[in-house]
Amino acid sequence: MKRSQPASSDSDRAESAHASKRLKVDLDAGEKSKHDEEGWTKVEKRKSKKQRKSESKRAGATIPKFMYAKGEILRRREAVGINDIRELVLHLATDAPPPSWVRVENSRSVTKVVALLIPGLTPDILALPPLPTSATSNPNVPLAVPLPPVDLPEGGPPGVPFISSTFTYACPTRAPGDQTRMHSVLNAFFQGPVTGEERKRRQAERVSSERAQGKSPLRYLLTKEQMIENGYPMPSYLAETFEKPSGWVETKVTTIDDVLPAPSTGEIPRIYAMDCEMCMTDEGRQLARVCLIDYTSGIVVYDQLVKPEKPVVDYLTRWSGITAEALSTATATFDEVQSHVLSVLSATPTPVLLGHSLESDLNALKICHPRCIDTAIVFHHPRGRPLKPGLAWLTKKWCGREIQNRGEGGHDPEEDARACLDLLKKKVDNGPGFGEFKVDMESIFERMSRARQGTVRSAVVDHGNPSAWHGQKATSCIACQTDDEVLDGLVSAVGSHQFLFARLTALADARGWITSKSVNDGPEPAPPPPTTDTSPTELRLALTALDAQLRKLYAALPARTALVIFTGHADPRRMSELNARKAAFEGALKMGKNAEDLGMDCRWTTADGRELEEEVEKAKRGLLFLGIKSG
Repeated sequence: MKRSQPASSDSDRAESAHASKRLKVDLDAGEKSKHDEEGWTKVEKRKSKKQRKSESKRAGATIPKFMYAKGEILRRREAVGINDIRELVLHLATDAPPPSWVRVENSRSVTKVVALLIPGLTPDILALPPLPTSATSNPNVPLAVPLPPVDLPEGGPPGVPFISSTFTYACPTRAPGDQTRMHSVLNAFFQGPVTGEERKRRQAERVSSERAQGKSPLRYLLTKEQMIENGYPMPSYLAETFEKPSGWVETKVTTIDDVLPAPSTGEIPRIYAMDCEMCMTDEGRQLARVCLIDYTSGIVVYDQLVKPEKPVVDYLTRWSGITAEALSTATATFDEVQSHVLSVLSATPTPVLLGHSLESDLNALKICHPRCIDTAIVFHHPRGRPLKPGLAWLTKKWCGREIQNRGEGGHDPEEDARACLDLLKKKVDNGPGFGEFKVDMESIFERMSRARQGTVRSAVVDHGNPSAWHGQKATSCIACQTDDEVLDGLVSAVGSHQFLFARLTALADARGWITSKSVNDGPEPAPPPPTTDTSPTELRLALTALDAQLRKLYAALPARTALVIFTGHADPRRMSELNARKAAFEGALKMGKNAEDLGMDCRWTTADGRELEEEVEKAKRGLLFLGIKSG
């Protein structure tokens, strides 16, 4: 890291700029002259001066330093990726091998690692030169960060003086994705390949499991840990992690022991595939229909509409398939339906429930059940954990048929439950590797737990609920609503953790980069608003606040803390606009409309496709700043 230099007068500006470049590294204390109050120079004895210089040299020899390997970066076909940043963090925090694109001197002297994701921070804000476009220039080489200007241009953004005065270089980065989409930066950072040793251990564990259980669906029962990680309502006899509000019930069992979630192979309980549909009332979502299908026979054992307790404001027909006409015939109350399902699940031996994101159905029924199989967990998303695949995609991919294709007619719970049943049978017939992607991947926190120097205490401080997403396996998670809360959480946790991750989103929000995302079985978000420039006042306020937050955090960091700041990506709005247009066009064709019948604004052309690819590449660009707090 380089030191911040005080501002100078106009007459000394050129000399100040030259001096500040020389003072990026602290001067050796033993080489400074000592002056008394009267201006006389105190000359130290040669022996004392030599000893002081030697001590300073020894201390400086252990201070960690980052040095980019320009030759290696030039040889790379692409810029430094988010996965490269993850591997650097693992090298600093654990015993992972060193990266090739940056050299870390005295990496074992790093005491803590703090990684900050700050989307919205772009080269123009920091007065960085634009990335070269010439065929003879490499756009992936680190850029020198200019020192903050002495006088800010009137009306212009203030930049982020902390970054300009603290970091010497900004390294271009590239977010993951394909030609038409940018993939999750968070997922790329938190998920990585397992080590060779861990891969061998997993293979041996799988072989042992296959020998023990053979082709039994019971091998895919969720463990207690998996249920907790995925937000399942837990029965009190399994774990005291879920406090049941009024109206909740739990399955009755005859025996309570550690093997309840995983019965012995001699015990063959019944398996029921279940799916629930909801409608929207004055008091939020309420159960509207539930369907149960027997796994062995394929017979529907229960299919019931539920009479709503409150007035319905939205039947959610497009997703639930529920209509006002259908629900008007419902006679069963919620309590009656809940009681019937509970009686089915309280049989002996305790039955197994099968579903897709089954925790949502259990929450709708307000039932806690100990034995569950979830196709959203036993089958993988093609990009790996922690992403979950959609049921329609899984059914088309692995069963070769389409579901949920009734357009405005919505879903059919019997169709969805039967899809889960067929998927599990495919899994049982083809083995545990069927339907899995990137099986040799793991969370960054799982890797940290196997460090030779002992488990690394980690913390994730983020907006929303990080414990239910990328922070599932971290030692600590701190949920926040604002960047100020994120900063306070970091400062409070830095003393007791060796690795900390946080995300500051206020700048990206001020620039209009953050848009809502769709969730499974929920309404799709509206198309992103047209790309517009942020007002100078709003941008100035966001940058000033960010600079103050970074200074406060830096002051709270102990010496020899590695500070890793990365932006992840550039402006994604135009890319999102084009993808929304493309999806609308493809959806219209899927509904049977002809391209000629659509207006020009709704069509998708070859030129649009080329523009989308260009915008995706622009959106993938990001920046990385590396530094060590020396004292």
